[in-house]
Amino acid sequence: MILVRSKRAAERVRESIATFIESRLHLTVNRDKTEVSYVGRAKYLGYSFYVINGKCRLRLHPKSFTKMKAKLKELTSRNNGWGYAKLKGKLNQFIHGWMNYFKLADMRNILQTTDEWLRRRIRSYVWKSWKKVGARFKNLMRCGIDRWRAWQWANTRGGYWNTAGSPILCRAMNNERLKLQGYPCLVDLYVKLHQH
Repeated sequence: MILVRSKRAAERVRESIATFIESRLHLTVNRDKTEVSYVGRAKYLGYSFYVINGKCRLRLHPKSFTKMKAKLKELTSRNNGWGYAKLKGKLNQFIHGWMNYFKLADMRNILQTTDEWLRRRIRSYVWKSWKKVGARFKNLMRCGIDRWRAWQWANTRGGYWNTAGSPILCRAMNNERLKLQGYPCLVDLYVKLHQH
């Protein structure tokens, strides 16, 4: 990737570099993949770029974000039949690998909204695993919900996704409880990687 100040300069540099590579190094340049583009629209190794205060910075390319979210959706599918330990293991493995690769990107805000979405997916997964009313009632009580509300919510007819976003379930399986249980937090890992 070569950055220059104008489109005209970029086209001139592209031609001179392509000529050098083909004539001196005897390699073939793929003209379709060698493009001139505004830095904000370029994609390189899953990253995209933006300019702030005259400096070029890295951010996550939209396609990379879409792929990551699709993978998280696949891992937290309520129909995969995994136990909690396997789910946590798969999530941690994927998220740690992905985050180490993309740690250079400025993406804290997008990770915060993704964390909220992921926690709701996890709550939905856990809620489905508590299949029966009795199990839901006991588990809600264990999570500190009072008896009356626990019984009321154990008998809810709401769908998994709607129930996962309810105040009761968000309190029963709050963010700290999910972290203590070993579920990953994208923002925490991002901050940790940026401290080193």
